[in-house]
Amino acid sequence: MTAQVLVPPPGPKIRARPDRRMWLLAVPVLVTFLVVLALAGAARDDAAIDAHTGYATAEVLAVTATRTVVQFTGPDGQVYSPVEGLAYPSGLQVGQLVRVEYDSEEPDQVRVEGRTWVTGVLPAAVTLVILWALVVPACWWLRSRRR
Repeated sequence: MTAQVLVPPPGPKIRARPDRRMWLLAVPVLVTFLVVLALAGAARDDAAIDAHTGYATAEVLAVTATRTVVQFTGPDGQVYSPVEGLAYPSGLQVGQLVRVEYDSEEPDQVRVEGRTWVTGVLPAAVTLVILWALVVPACWWLRSRRR
């Protein structure tokens, strides 16, 4: 008697379904990366301002959810109104006069005097702690359901 080995016919490969935890982890990992990238960009902009600091008094022209527009006059008499708006603008109101620091070589880089990228560390950290505090238990729960 000869033993027969059954070999399945060739066909499309069946791929294992990705683990839901992987998808659940992808979002907070991406958000964490973007938050760190934003803080690094703010630190880079601050370093440029610190390297060539100019000081001025700016008038707040507009405050929206995405930016605060200001206008100030440089030492050369030219009026600047950065398109990107003001860095670290919390608590400002239209018509208010505020001291600003700017990069004298690139006047579009403007921040409120005395504020730096460190201002954003606490809100970023709180956001990431809350995000991960929600995701880790969800991953743990999904893992326990698979067993």
